[in-house]
Amino acid sequence: MRTGKRGLLAVAVTVVCAITVLGAPGAAFAAPGPTPAPSTSPTARTTNPDLTPPPADPAPSEADKALEAVREKLDSLYHDAAVATDAYNAAEEKAKEQSAQLVALARKIVQGREKLDELKDRAGAAARSQYRGGGLPDEAHLLLSDDPREFLDGAGRVLQGHRATKGLLGEMTRTQQDLEQYAADASTQWQKLESHRKAKAEAQKKIEKQITEARALESRLEKKEKERLAKLQEEAARKAQTAWIGTGALDNATGQGTSAGERAIAYATAQIGKPYVWGAEGPDSFDCSGLTSQAWADAGRTIPRTSQEQWRQLRRVAVSDMRPGDLIIYFGDASHVGLYVGDGKIVHAPRPGRNVTVAGAGTMPILGVVRPDA
Repeated sequence: MRTGKRGLLAVAVTVVCAITVLGAPGAAFAAPGPTPAPSTSPTARTTNPDLTPPPADPAPSEADKALEAVREKLDSLYHDAAVATDAYNAAEEKAKEQSAQLVALARKIVQGREKLDELKDRAGAAARSQYRGGGLPDEAHLLLSDDPREFLDGAGRVLQGHRATKGLLGEMTRTQQDLEQYAADASTQWQKLESHRKAKAEAQKKIEKQITEARALESRLEKKEKERLAKLQEEAARKAQTAWIGTGALDNATGQGTSAGERAIAYATAQIGKPYVWGAEGPDSFDCSGLTSQAWADAGRTIPRTSQEQWRQLRRVAVSDMRPGDLIIYFGDASHVGLYVGDGKIVHAPRPGRNVTVAGAGTMPILGVVRPDA
């Protein structure tokens, strides 16, 4: 008992700087001595058992308060990691878009240069043809002609030649302008790509920092404390789910899922047991939005990669109108998402150290519901 209490003290001090709600420092963790009897006389303690205090054990509620502080700190750390993960995923998606646009622009530049070279060859051929004609313009050749019919036919050819030359020069100018615009666009896209790469790297640092701190906090817990913490987490989830059901949120939620929604659910539930890994979107591991986006991709519907963009872009529906296959978005910053499977439950990838699982839909604060196949 003493060893466990000392471990809990170390964690609690780290979390809340010597939690003051427990009274005197260390009172919740160090085994206290017997409570002094009203009389120190051995006779009094022997002849009147009522005056002998019961064995003093630390109040479970006090220990639970300390563990509850640990639980709240862990929730905060993992929540911050989830926010950073969304930022990382968003930056990665943007970087992919910029890379694809750069590739497309590079192809346009290559094609434009090839076209410009061809136009220059045509212009050179025209110049060489004129040189072979003695350097005289077509108008001069016409004036030297004695045949009116030949003159008229030649006049038409001259007009066509003028138009062709003008068109050739115009096409060369436009091609050159396109190349310059492509080069400017490529420079802009490259700058955006670098910006998104930096944002992704910064988000990665935040994620790793939060997860490292959370794991260090958990590692200082002893086995019994970890077991009790797990029970407290389960109890908190159960209470939250019960309270949510008690609000009547599901009283009218009898909507039937679509065939696409059922396919998304089938995909997501098939991933149960696979580990949460931030930034992952399968097939061996997932983060929360990686799971939901891939589930709906498997159902034939492309949706945004991050929970925040899923909340922003997809059609919102009332909780009372949700149906299996809908996505439930959690927390005020839309930093978590789960796939609703019906009966008040979701399948989701919870957080680092956990696996894809089924949980109560009301175990976390619900921001709202969105429908991918609206």
